Amino acid sequence: MLHFIYACDLHYYPLLQSTMFQDRARQFKDRLGWNVDVDAKGWERDQYDDLNPLYVILSSDGRHAGSMRLLPTTGPTMVNDYFHRLLPDGPLHSAHIWECTRFCLAPGQGTAAASALQLAGGYLMKRFGVDHLVGVFDKLMTRIYRGIGASPQILGNSEGICAGLWGFDASQFEELSVRSGITEADVKRWFSASLAAMGKGNAARP
Repeated sequence: MLHFIYACDLHYYPLLQSTMFQDRARQFKDRLGWNVDVDAKGWERDQYDDLNPLYVILSSDGRHAGSMRLLPTTGPTMVNDYFHRLLPDGPLHSAHIWECTRFCLAPGQGTAAASALQLAGGYLMKRFGVDHLVGVFDKLMTRIYRGIGASPQILGNSEGICAGLWGFDASQFEELSVRSGITEADVKRWFSASLAAMGKGNAARP
């Protein structure tokens, strides 16, 4: 199933939390060789995890299977702070654009998991009136995005790192539903369950 959890509530899901940050370390530090910090628990975290982002987490048996992190571009974001050179028109600041980072799949997960996360992202865009998601990703990820029919518009790239912009339209829901094996109705139900479980103060903001 899919969970929609703000950082302030993540500690209520200790297994999901630990396996997500551990899988992030495996993907970004061990496999991709990014210069990221990993703590004594084997967790990969950065300063943007301290800004109360919204996590979309796919789980299997209570453990992390895939995830991504969302922040509005009206506040601090990785793409504006560190990768603005990849943005031809300068930093992005808009209530209608969210940043999506740390797109991570657990070992052994593939197209279905990636499609489920993309489907959830599209649902959130529609739910919150967001027109685009922007993200920074390793060039190797372009093959995965192309494989699930969710290729971004490439804004810029340098040394194997790309900045991309995603839109979303109704036709993509059907395609991603087929690829993921879940429906938009499933996502809506899981989102409603997540809202019911989270703090009231977080229910209407990313």
